[in-house]
Amino acid sequence: MRNTRLWITALAAACLLSSCKDDGTRAAADGDAAVRKFGAIAFEPCTLASPMAPTSIDAQCAKFDVAENPAQPTGRKIKLSIAWLPARDQGGGTTDPVFFLAGGPGQAATEYAAQVDMALRDVRKQRDIVLIDQRGTGKLSPLLCRDHAGKELSLPETVEADAEAIAGFAGRCAQALTGKADPRFYTTTEAVHDLETVRRALGVDQINLVGVSYGTRVAQQYAARHPQHTRAIVLDGVAPNTLVVGAEFARTFERALDLQVAQCQQLPSCRKRYPQDLRAQLRGLKTRLKASPVEVEYRDPSSGVIRRDTLTGDTVVGLTQIFSYMPQMASLLPVVIDEADHGRYAPLMALAQMMTREMGGQMNRAMQWSVICSEDADRYRADPADADTVLGADVADAFFAACRNWPHGQRPIDFNKPLQSQVPALLLSGEIDPVTPPPYGESVLKGLPNGRHLVLRGQGHNVSGVGCLPKLVGQFLETTDARKLDAKCLDAIGYVPPFTGFNGWEP
Repeated sequence: MRNTRLWITALAAACLLSSCKDDGTRAAADGDAAVRKFGAIAFEPCTLASPMAPTSIDAQCAKFDVAENPAQPTGRKIKLSIAWLPARDQGGGTTDPVFFLAGGPGQAATEYAAQVDMALRDVRKQRDIVLIDQRGTGKLSPLLCRDHAGKELSLPETVEADAEAIAGFAGRCAQALTGKADPRFYTTTEAVHDLETVRRALGVDQINLVGVSYGTRVAQQYAARHPQHTRAIVLDGVAPNTLVVGAEFARTFERALDLQVAQCQQLPSCRKRYPQDLRAQLRGLKTRLKASPVEVEYRDPSSGVIRRDTLTGDTVVGLTQIFSYMPQMASLLPVVIDEADHGRYAPLMALAQMMTREMGGQMNRAMQWSVICSEDADRYRADPADADTVLGADVADAFFAACRNWPHGQRPIDFNKPLQSQVPALLLSGEIDPVTPPPYGESVLKGLPNGRHLVLRGQGHNVSGVGCLPKLVGQFLETTDARKLDAKCLDAIGYVPPFTGFNGWEP
């Protein structure tokens, strides 16, 4: 599960310009002209760059201390990074900011500020947006394991799918954290407590929550525990509270492949170009390369330099899964996989290295373990059906392997109870989402009588920035009435045709 979104509120421009006293609920000028206070939190100008985003964004940034163990407020503190994107209305934002909750688990919200600003551009016309790096992520207090010399411990890429190696590494990682951080307190429950602490410090009574992927779990947990402070929620790529994150990856990915194959068969040019089933090709490649990895010469896509690397079965499947998140990338898969199936591995290797470089460092592995080992691992039960999928049964075993040696936190007894709430809600899904498919959104909608679920045809994971959705999300957060949204504009969104060659697709 991946990806991310927004939040926050301000005050009248007259107050800002006249340096009036801070009333605890709105932004005010401080003695230092460069400092702007939002409630009790002082912000300073900053510029935020985002991975895979062409531009940076100007924002207001702050560091905010919270107790690592909320039950011991005087104990060890950790710093949260907060970014405030002020409303563009010159009169200041409304009194109900938007909090953006990133995906993962393990992604830092502030690192996606540019994408969030684009997806919530209509929201930001009237509302402040606040991005809070969830504890254990980002640059201020990441959950990182370092050796005695201060060098970060890392798991070699060659053992990414090796459950035993992952479990051993997790044990060494946990030991390295002794006395520096307690992984038991880096879970969703503590993150929800942090959100509430920040809300109080900002001095606002209600907030809107926009969560993507794993962030939808955080949003649901907050709405259940603080209903009086939750004005509205937007869930993009919905993860139900009942879901065992990671347990169904093999089957949801297989579902996405089935839809892609079916779409290809409906297009004469695609059907003619790819007579062999994509799933069969992937299975064949995975089996062959697992038995005999291939050394491949390829041109580095970023530098043009000729390189040589080893292509494995895990590389093929991992790249396929990542590409399936976005239909524009998934459209490349048939031609790249077909080329590799015929022994021409260079395009696949080049794309794999490009994605490794682009995606590297976006997920905090240790923080992710703290979440899944405390909230999901004990509920995981292997499904025999996974064995007959492209990903196979090993993917879930590797996903939970670290939990054998990783410290486990606690979750409330009602943590996995489906959200039952009157809160206005807008749920968003991509039809071919490989990790949080539309049925997940439908199951959560059952407990939200004031909710509506929109499914985007031909789209993948996280869709709030697609087509006219930024406008619809803005309208929803203005009116809190999802049912009255005119969503006909979504009908123009459709499938991205598969490439039939490296020059593109046939019209």
